[in-house]
Amino acid sequence: MGNAATRPDFWETAAGVAVARFRLAATVRRWDRGRDAWADAYTSFYTVWTWRSLAANVAGSVSLGEPLVVHGTLRVREREWERDRPLQGDGEGGGAGAPPAPGGDPGGGAHQPRRWVTAEIDALAVGHDLARGTSAFRRVSQAKPLLNTPTRATSP
Repeated sequence: MGNAATRPDFWETAAGVAVARFRLAATVRRWDRGRDAWADAYTSFYTVWTWRSLAANVAGSVSLGEPLVVHGTLRVREREWERDRPLQGDGEGGGAGAPPAPGGDPGGGAHQPRRWVTAEIDALAVGHDLARGTSAFRRVSQAKPLLNTPTRATSP
């Protein structure tokens, strides 16, 4: 659960598969005994990936700042980037992508790879959080292509 931190980006792959991606911000709230009120703690950000009809529906339904519930598979990965090019692998182990040995470029210069952790959700379902507002559902009918097969009425 969280809020849409970005508007959904929507596109189709070369194979014609619809894809939508947006960022979700989830803020932890804690009870502050001193103030006798709820207080925001830290915020985590997730990149949410949606595919096919879910992607099209997310693109048409989700706006910036809206409260959402997302259900799917969480993937957390460590990434590395060095001089504007991604390094191979997931950032673990040695090899060409390993950071310099101790004593080599201690100032964190150009040879030090940049490391970070990404949290992504492959969504199976996305919806508005109805505990925080109302929503009006509209069913989308899947248009089925007409088959161009001759029948007795149209055959010569």
